[in-house]
Parts: sequence; C-alpha cells; structure tokens
Amino acid sequence: MISHVTIDPHDAVYDHNAEQVVLAVTVHRRDGGREPARLVMEPGQVELYVIQLEQMIRTRAEARKRDGEAAGE
Repeated sequence: MISHVTIDPHDAVYDHNAEQVVLAVTVHRRDGGREPARLVMEPGQVELYVIQLEQMIRTRAEARKRDGEAAGE
C-alpha cells in the first residue's frame, strides 16, 4: 500500500506533442519500499496548482510573519 508520493529534485518537462507536463516523483510504500514514477498533468491542471501553491506560499509567509511578531522580532 502507498503511504505518500514525493516530487524528485529534477526539472519538470513539458511534452509539446502530448501537451502534458511530466514531473519525476517517488512513490513511497508503507513497508518502506519506494519506486520512481512520473506525475503527468495537463496544462490546465498545472495552472490550477500554480494558483494553489502561490496561495500556500502566501499563507505560510503571513503565518511566519505573525509568529515573528508574537515573538517580538
């Protein structure tokens, strides 16, 4: 059974012919095993995740700023 998937530290590749973005990932299993795989997304999915990631980055920065202010920094 799969426990989680992590993105590998490689550049994403856009396949113009297939109109897909491909990310190298590692699939981690609960038994400790792991194997390489690919995450394949259509351009619309990439655009959606860009928006969501930007929101998460902004939320993290705001939380860190609040934490710093609370600590008197």
